[in-house]
Amino acid sequence: MTTTDSSPQTPTPSLDGQSPPSPVRNPWLIVTIREIMVKLADKSFVISTIVTLAMIAASVVIGAVVGNRTSDFTVGTTQTDAAVVAQAGTEAITSAGDTLEVTEFDSEDALRAAVLEGDVDAGLLAGADGWVLLGGSEVDSALSTALTDAVSQSVLAANAEAAGTTLGELMAGSEVTTEFLDPDADRGALAFIVGFIFAFLFYMAAIIFGMTIANSVLEEKQNRVVEILATAIPIRQLLYGKVLGNSLLAFAQILLYCVVGLTAVNLTGLAGDIGWILSASGWFIAFFVVGFTALAAVWAVLGSLASRSEDLQSNTGPIITVIMVALFVGLFAEGIWLDIASFVPVVSSVAMPIRMLAGDVPIWQGLVSLALTAVAAYGLLRLGERIYQRAVMQGGTALSWRQALKLQA
Repeated sequence: MTTTDSSPQTPTPSLDGQSPPSPVRNPWLIVTIREIMVKLADKSFVISTIVTLAMIAASVVIGAVVGNRTSDFTVGTTQTDAAVVAQAGTEAITSAGDTLEVTEFDSEDALRAAVLEGDVDAGLLAGADGWVLLGGSEVDSALSTALTDAVSQSVLAANAEAAGTTLGELMAGSEVTTEFLDPDADRGALAFIVGFIFAFLFYMAAIIFGMTIANSVLEEKQNRVVEILATAIPIRQLLYGKVLGNSLLAFAQILLYCVVGLTAVNLTGLAGDIGWILSASGWFIAFFVVGFTALAAVWAVLGSLASRSEDLQSNTGPIITVIMVALFVGLFAEGIWLDIASFVPVVSSVAMPIRMLAGDVPIWQGLVSLALTAVAAYGLLRLGERIYQRAVMQGGTALSWRQALKLQA
């Protein structure tokens, strides 16, 4: 008697990404949503995001407070002439938002004691061979500059009068004015700070979310979960879902950081016109999208090539190096080197937005650079797909890129 086994057969996983047919519509979308939900349920991720947002807002507020902080200076003297000269330095002090008060003492000893004890910030005395500025352990640079300039003006005026001329005639033609030919020259330190933030955000997001992708792939491979998933979902769809899910999280996080930072800068009045920052931020987000997508595919491949956590730690060196190069080139490259770096895929994700901050860059250069990075991202995604499909089902030992490509598809 022949017995027929009518029990359902489990489909055999395929490495080509085409079969078995998936009973689920848009399986990549399911994987994407799963990746997002798992990450949002991670308390450490949520807390770190909130802390980072608080740090960004706090740093902007602290910068505004420090920048608007004023000082009240007191200067002591024992001479009426010196008091008049010290008072002449008030204009320079008040122009910076500070105040200056002059106090006269009965004797030089009393003045020196007051300076030493900190009752006054500085003392000013006129001597036979010149003027003396008294300080305890130090004299504030702004106060020192103001008093020095006041003494110079006073002495010049006295000498001009002795020579039978006026201070105006003596100083005629000596004024020096500075003219910046670059209309964006007033950006100064703020452009550097924003550029540093761009570079640091790209560096942190690329490593944090990249390691998340690699560890997720490795964990599913070690637990053989990928073999179960492959019976219902084409393997390449797993790759697409993981890359897209973590990329969307990274994009959303970066966008949130930019919105909070720009809002704080605007509210505190640190930048009267933040249009140029908004423009550069838009370019940064666009480059971040394509640059991170390229790196995300590589991170997924690294996870599929590893068989243990130790393997993953050892084979992530090259990609971390690339990310660090992007960070340091963006921050420290100048001139022609920065121009060249802004057209190198992945590195351009930092270099081109920083060029946008530094000054006017023709829009066609930004578009060409973005297109080159997008082409590189597509190429790396397709290459990663081929390697991922071959390597993720292989257990027991770590693989190299070359070994994975030689496996039968």
